[in-house]
Amino acid sequence: MLKGVSLKSIDIKSLRKILLKKGFLISRKSVLNKKNSLINLYKISFASLLIILFFYLLPPTHTYLSKIFTPNPEIENASNKKLSLVLEGKSLDLDLNDENDSDQDLVYQELYGEVTEEDSLESGVRLNASVLYQLFEDTNYNLRDVRLNKIAKPVEIGKLPYELKEIQNVKKRKELFIQIVLPLILEENNKILLDRKKLFAILNKNNNSNSDNEWLNKKFKQYGVLKKDIPTLKRRMDIIPVSMAIAQAAKETGWGTSRFALEGNALFGQWTYTDKGIKPAAAEAGTTHKVMMFNVLKSSVRAYARNLNTHNSYKKMRYARAIQRDNEGNLNSLELVNYLDNYAETGKKYTETLKKIIEQNSLTDFDDVKILPSSEAIKNLI
Repeated sequence: MLKGVSLKSIDIKSLRKILLKKGFLISRKSVLNKKNSLINLYKISFASLLIILFFYLLPPTHTYLSKIFTPNPEIENASNKKLSLVLEGKSLDLDLNDENDSDQDLVYQELYGEVTEEDSLESGVRLNASVLYQLFEDTNYNLRDVRLNKIAKPVEIGKLPYELKEIQNVKKRKELFIQIVLPLILEENNKILLDRKKLFAILNKNNNSNSDNEWLNKKFKQYGVLKKDIPTLKRRMDIIPVSMAIAQAAKETGWGTSRFALEGNALFGQWTYTDKGIKPAAAEAGTTHKVMMFNVLKSSVRAYARNLNTHNSYKKMRYARAIQRDNEGNLNSLELVNYLDNYAETGKKYTETLKKIIEQNSLTDFDDVKILPSSEAIKNLI
């Protein structure tokens, strides 16, 4: 009871004033409930936001921390040790078994898969000889200037002209053939050199990035290096001397006049046991091999380079090439052809024929020729 106050005559407003004077805290229940609800809503929203952010940031944070705390696998590089032995005049004990014979299990799918895939996207146009002569004249592309200035024009011809076999003048036929295949060989060598340059850049790093390791794994497959051995990859990832490539193309195609060259764009007579090939007319009964065929000539050049750089039959050639690199820097095709006796059934006779073709046609003039760049990367190689 409140003294001096009549409850019968008092209204709510007056009662509120009296209670406030006496020190009572008065509030509406609905207002308090509303404030409590808003506070709870804010708390729930904030907690939900934190949970969402946590699960959103978890994957990239895990990836980032893995890169920092997980060391990149080290790749052993024995090339410097071997180079030091050469510079000291010591002999290298080369183990030809380093390149595992089982690498050839990968032959078609891994080694030539990329080549055939790219070739399937090509459809070269066959120009006749008169058009080619005019094209080379318009672009000032002639072998005399190439031999003198060591620069070739980036003219890419997709197919050989049928008229090659009708050109009676042997010198003209040979020159036209060289003009066609020379840029293709130079372009393929440039691609290999770009890869080789990147390989050495990676090897000179203290640690490899994920992209570096992915690139290395791709090249191990392309070059058939099952054990991921860097010295083996370095020996395989190198160019084919231009004079040696021209000589082999000339020998295998009769300077561009063979059926395999004209019908299948095959410059190097490589065998295949797949459906895509041309059956040799003189093949012995019971044999199933065919000569590889391509849509364009440049695919044939790439398959040829991949063959010499990966097949077990040319191990010794690759070791000899690596020694030439270390000792001289330049490649000597007249020495390297000695290791191509397994390329043909005639063996040593075949290598002697290649030497004669190189010498009689002065093909070594083209070994140090550069092709005009088609990209900034290639420009840096010149």
